[in-house]
Amino acid sequence: MTKLHENKNMQLLFGLLMGIVFGFLLHKGGVSKYDIILAQLRLTDFTVLKIMLSAVIITMLGISYLYPKGRVKLQVKPGSIKNSIVGGLIFGVGFATLGYCPGTIAAAVGNGYLDGLIGGMIGIIIGSGIYASFYSDLKKKKLITEDRFSGRSLFDSFKGHPFRYTLPFSAILVLVMIVAEIAGL
Repeated sequence: MTKLHENKNMQLLFGLLMGIVFGFLLHKGGVSKYDIILAQLRLTDFTVLKIMLSAVIITMLGISYLYPKGRVKLQVKPGSIKNSIVGGLIFGVGFATLGYCPGTIAAAVGNGYLDGLIGGMIGIIIGSGIYASFYSDLKKKKLITEDRFSGRSLFDSFKGHPFRYTLPFSAILVLVMIVAEIAGL
């Protein structure tokens, strides 16, 4: 594992392979389909929520196992709650307009869906370019800020083994998925 941490090319290859696996799983789960995304946004089908909660649970438990052993290094990005709210609103508008998020856009493009390619990928490129070109001005005007939560991870705040917190939280998330399934959502 140490070799992976030191080898940027291996990290890129590993990231590409994990991205392909993630896209395949998104496709198999059906969340690369516009109708499934739209049904989630209309709160009539919770397939997307169940898939994302499954990913959160697996990641959370994986980090809980690997982090105390020093096998994973968390790289927390600076930011603020305000930035997250504003970014979430912008993301939500794009998500509701197109019916895809960045992960499902990639899966849709992999499926050959033109709306994912033209609207999604081009939108990501243009949006990223606009953000990058205005980033310095936004930071100068303090529209992009950092707060006291910047640079900290919940895993750094845990007292004792992370499983002490993540196992009960995972159980709650599993119950949410079971309730959604029983309710036919």
